Amino acid sequence: MSQPAANSASPSLLTVNDIEVIYDGAILAVAGVSLDVPKGAIVALLGANGAGKSTTLKAISGLVRAERAEVSRGVIEYAGLDLAGIDPSQRVRQGMVHVLEGRHVFGQLTVEDNLRSGGFVRRLSRKDMAHDLERIYAWFPRLKTKRNTRAGLTSGGEQQMVAIGRALMTRPTLVLLDEPSMGLAPMIVQEIFEIIAHLNREQQVSFLIAEQNINVALNYASHGYVLDTGRVALSGSAAELLARGDLHDIYLGKQ
Repeated sequence: MSQPAANSASPSLLTVNDIEVIYDGAILAVAGVSLDVPKGAIVALLGANGAGKSTTLKAISGLVRAERAEVSRGVIEYAGLDLAGIDPSQRVRQGMVHVLEGRHVFGQLTVEDNLRSGGFVRRLSRKDMAHDLERIYAWFPRLKTKRNTRAGLTSGGEQQMVAIGRALMTRPTLVLLDEPSMGLAPMIVQEIFEIIAHLNREQQVSFLIAEQNINVALNYASHGYVLDTGRVALSGSAAELLARGDLHDIYLGKQ
């Protein structure tokens, strides 16, 4: 297992301060969440289904607006910039990319065309597109063998790799990754997290990873936050959280 490239002494890349998210002007989904992602770190956002992990990531990326929700309180800063009023597409161009839960791929397009769609955000030249595709194939060798296969015909693990690879085609500084292990065999989960650790170590890509799988997330992260019913129930270094005997009780909302 690879160790994260950064520690809590690194400068902050993402700071979320006391945010509140409300759906349809009435339903409180996230209340007073604060977290920090140091530059070059892997940070885990843990919690059961419905704890508010996905909503928190969507608030950060700006995609929460597409679900009739809004950040009604608090501040989100990325690379020192207040993101209030910044369009989601602009956040991508600034280096933040969100890989949604559920392995969203264009099923009728080939694996390679799915990856190319990520490069279109940056309006790459043909030469740069070819160069970046080879970088993705070096990180995800499975995808190279399936480059001409329709993405909808690939396995769940390969579709997750396509979704992550497409995000990496934007050359991000920060990747928001939602439930990458969901529905995948343990061997594939480990393979994906090893790739994440490699990208973090060799490319200095930072990750905020929402996960229900506590052990795998904390084995690769440097720090973690546990959400329970839209609030941070616990936070600390990955080692501290793994050492706690009551973590699963907090995680399951049995405090």
